[in-house]
Amino acid sequence: MNRQEIRLLQQFSGYPALTITLPTHRAAPENRQDPIRVKSLIKQATERLLKEFERRDVEPLLARLDDLAAGIDFRHALDGLALFVNRDFARAVSLPFTLRERIIVDDTFFTRDLVFALNRSPRYWTLVLSEKPTRLFQGDHAELVEVHADGFPLIHEGPGGKQPLPGEFGVSKSAYRDERHRQFFRQVDAALKPQLAAESLPLVVVGVERYLAFFREVTEHQDAILTTLTGSHDKTSAHELAKLVWPLVEAALAHKRESVLADVDQARGERKLASTIGEVWRLAHEGRGRLLVVEDDFLYPARVDATGMILTPAEDATAPDVIDDAVDEVIETVLAKGGQVVFVDSGHLAEHQRIALILRY
Repeated sequence: MNRQEIRLLQQFSGYPALTITLPTHRAAPENRQDPIRVKSLIKQATERLLKEFERRDVEPLLARLDDLAAGIDFRHALDGLALFVNRDFARAVSLPFTLRERIIVDDTFFTRDLVFALNRSPRYWTLVLSEKPTRLFQGDHAELVEVHADGFPLIHEGPGGKQPLPGEFGVSKSAYRDERHRQFFRQVDAALKPQLAAESLPLVVVGVERYLAFFREVTEHQDAILTTLTGSHDKTSAHELAKLVWPLVEAALAHKRESVLADVDQARGERKLASTIGEVWRLAHEGRGRLLVVEDDFLYPARVDATGMILTPAEDATAPDVIDDAVDEVIETVLAKGGQVVFVDSGHLAEHQRIALILRY
């Protein structure tokens, strides 16, 4: 699951959109209960829909739901499962983290847990600079998977790489070689651009000091660099490389979370901070949100007034006119308008009533 897939889910609009989430299990004997739990939740969801609709009106949705459930391979389950179904679409997503049991019927799919996973899970790019070849990996925790797209892996084909350096009198081989390396790393940076555009993740750059210096000199993605690993790792396997990279990523991300809370304080001093779900909701929909910071377990069922800008809390999240979670809607809005989202532990935003929005202006 990546941001493009989440954006696809978020594009669907129209009532009823059904989302079912639940925890699952990777191994026996616990996983024997998973099909039973899915069947029970589907029954509950069906009963809920039939209280609002005639069966003929939701039969296409119910048929898709049954077909989707029948195709789930519980032998390869992860820690959580999410089902997304409407009249025209059905998708099951296995996730490497535990989900709460939920049945949500709304105008849109409930994607907050997926957004949370993408923000909470330490995902990152790792670029290993080398002449033969430069490799790109996508990381998730302490695992790296090599990318084979947009020209990666890239080999330095020119002089100083595959081809020999010129031997004419008066030519500085070292200067010529350095310039060719700069050109090669510009090519690497250009190949990296669509990857970062599709998945704006932190970047780890690996290489000997000379290559790191050349890359920093030419890259357009300086702001994306989270940390670096110095050394020659041309032939280091993904598994071994992950052992070296992950501790650096972990430390850098911890520092980044601390800095986000400092940014919240600074934005408040500059009067560029909104607090409380009602104020954040309004300003997010106006497109003013640069960075949304939210406690990871904050949920807020609510009703929206006719203007679409004012929230009132609701006790019954299952009522037809209630948004199951206004926080999820805010997250989707901020991302859709080009902002970013960061989750923090419960209690860190108590004075802001669990949510804060750093404003563009």
